[in-house]
Amino acid sequence: MDKLKVRLQYWIPQHGLTRLVGKLASAKAGALTTAIIRWFIKQYNVKMDDALHSDPKHYSTFNEFFVRELKPEARPIASGEDILVHPADACVSQFGTITSGQLIQAKGHHFSAQELLGGDADLAQEFDDGEFATLYLSPSDYHRVHMPCDGILRQMIYVPGDLFSVNPLTAEHVPNLFARNERVVCIFDTEFGPLAQVLVGATIVGSIETIWSGTMTPPRGNTIYRWNYPAEGSNAVILKKGQEMGRFKLGSTVINLFAKESIRFDDSVQLQSPTLLGSPYAHKA
Repeated sequence: MDKLKVRLQYWIPQHGLTRLVGKLASAKAGALTTAIIRWFIKQYNVKMDDALHSDPKHYSTFNEFFVRELKPEARPIASGEDILVHPADACVSQFGTITSGQLIQAKGHHFSAQELLGGDADLAQEFDDGEFATLYLSPSDYHRVHMPCDGILRQMIYVPGDLFSVNPLTAEHVPNLFARNERVVCIFDTEFGPLAQVLVGATIVGSIETIWSGTMTPPRGNTIYRWNYPAEGSNAVILKKGQEMGRFKLGSTVINLFAKESIRFDDSVQLQSPTLLGSPYAHKA
């Protein structure tokens, strides 16, 4: 059955299905929208106590519900200049050292940092022998993504690709999953060295957005796009630790890359361990 589930993802029209679901999720359907939201909350045991608006009737579209805002006090940001915080509510799929330019995807599967970052060998070299973590956002999670530390955006890269599901099953059976799926790569300069925060698309992920550029996908295409940003001035994008930087309209994965000897992960970071936005993620090496 698992093999069939994976094989079906090769056969289905991934982009067409995703566009359709995206349109449905953005539709204002009144009582039907509210009913769908209530079903989703029950089906996935979504905890609404932390949401700024806990009543499903507040949301005019499913997308509004999916990227719901949290109460300001719901996710306190760990203080300390030497502490990086988790960028999202998620689960640690994999983490470890980037060895010979390779990251672990799942047991027996690896993928390259260069491919993940859109084929830029010089950029990938900045993370040689550094650390990485892959964080999976489940349907029940809060789907805004925040900054692990203060950062100045240097570059953003849109990389087109497939839209396989990114759950543990596909990670174990689809080679090169995260380097073949559509993604938005954000490179920040920080006091801890360069930081890559990669937002990976997936089946029925309606869109990926950043706070400085708005909706990145859709539309989708076949061309890699790169935008460079200044370190200062009116066009600079300077974000604080814990500040929102992007969001998913329907689930996915965040991958962080860190430079060699720049950080050490907190002891709480373990395989399949849950993460909570704002809690300690790593410490200055």
